[in-house]
Amino acid sequence: MIRARDPRRLDRTPLPVTALARDYPARRRVAVHQHPNAQLIHAVRGVMVVDTRFGQWVVPPTRALWIPGGVEHSIRMVGQVLMRTAYVNPTVSPELPQGCAVLKVSPLLRELIIAMIEADVPYEPDSRTGRIARLILDEIRQMGSLPLHLPMPNDKRLLAICNAITSTPADNSTAVDWARRLHVDPKTIHRLFLRETGMTFGQWRTQARLLLALERLAAGEKVLHVALELGYESPSAFATMFKRQFGISPSRFFE
Repeated sequence: MIRARDPRRLDRTPLPVTALARDYPARRRVAVHQHPNAQLIHAVRGVMVVDTRFGQWVVPPTRALWIPGGVEHSIRMVGQVLMRTAYVNPTVSPELPQGCAVLKVSPLLRELIIAMIEADVPYEPDSRTGRIARLILDEIRQMGSLPLHLPMPNDKRLLAICNAITSTPADNSTAVDWARRLHVDPKTIHRLFLRETGMTFGQWRTQARLLLALERLAAGEKVLHVALELGYESPSAFATMFKRQFGISPSRFFE
């Protein structure tokens, strides 16, 4: 049986890896906080939306978010969330991710985290639990990052545009439309988006829509309804964009 742990102890231990199980009801919010050790947030059920000063991440099942130690973040639960978290001492390996990143969770990594949750702490490096910890680190190091990040700008003008897009994603206003409203040159909008987010205006809006789609699909909404609500002309247009970004159709994403 998975036992709950006290994060105030587990997230700052000198041990290489510790783990914790927490279950949350739908729409629960975890206020802004940080952990001394790095954190790998994974949910075996439900979707999490994580906000940091570096942007927003959507974390569906089969994915996990790596958050370096000391990075402040808040979490919003979409549906019931069964969270399984691994805390990693950043001094154990220089090859661990240096920034926030969404990683794929292999079946092996999922089972290793569960085994770590059930293990007694502290443990010796040459014990079974110590070997599990080393395997967890190996799995994290070899997992590639996934495009589930929405970078947020610091520029107030861009932030106003981004907040408008996320609140009314079906709005098809162009960069020219926004430039007119903000009384700036359209080239300024394009230049600022690239500088502040690393994306063009169009790429940022597409990414915002797709991440909002993940939230709504996780909540049980139909693909047709999600596609039209997010401003796509048809479910097929939405499915094409979704598959191009995530490599799988929206109807199969949560299988």
